Amino acid sequence: MGGDKSKGDYMRRFSFYRMAEHWLLAVIFVILVVTGLSQKFYGLDISQRLVMYLGGIDFVRLIHRGAGLFLAFLLIEHIFVASFGILFRKWEPLIMITKKDFIDASLNLKYYLGVTSHPAYCDRYNYKQKFEYWGILTGLLVMMATGAVLWFPVAFTRFLPGEIIPAAKVMHSNEAFLIFLIIALWHIYNAVFNPEIFPLDTSILTGYISRERMVREHPAELARIEGKQLDEIIHSHHERGYQEKVRFL
Repeated sequence: MGGDKSKGDYMRRFSFYRMAEHWLLAVIFVILVVTGLSQKFYGLDISQRLVMYLGGIDFVRLIHRGAGLFLAFLLIEHIFVASFGILFRKWEPLIMITKKDFIDASLNLKYYLGVTSHPAYCDRYNYKQKFEYWGILTGLLVMMATGAVLWFPVAFTRFLPGEIIPAAKVMHSNEAFLIFLIIALWHIYNAVFNPEIFPLDTSILTGYISRERMVREHPAELARIEGKQLDEIIHSHHERGYQEKVRFL
């Protein structure tokens, strides 16, 4: 799952499979947002123009449902691969939220307030990435379930009360808008506008991440990869930073 040292000061973080999965999801997400929000806010002039440009409301719904099917396939495939890897290939479930994530969040808050001298020492995924991942994953499961109800209302009302239809419509619409806000505000900021990686986090494009970023953002993972103690990684980073500062002066 990434971690082989290569390309000098860069390390493999994502496989081609993970990069392809990410960008397929991104494309499908954009299609769903465009076709979904234009239906949710159908009264807006821009929505009406977009619907007409795409060939009318029936074709927009067809595109939306087709993209939804593809998203459901990606979601099921993602869960299956992850489960298979953990159960049979002994992958470590490093994306699972643990008690340490809440401790790290508290430690970082203290660091930002100047109470502590260093931020949290995170592993492969920090607490922000985990909360974002699980928020989106659970949201997509809700979207998939409610989308199926809206697509086949008659079939579902054969064994569920009729109130499930308006409830699914509200849940589907609001959950979609929530996921859109998470991606637009949280994910894009952290991947593009975050001062520490601006103008762009290229790891999902190239599959590689600099060792310097690994020390800053994922020191626990780096220590495990290189077979070193965490303190040794941190001390080496501080020594290097001090030497560069002296050389600059």
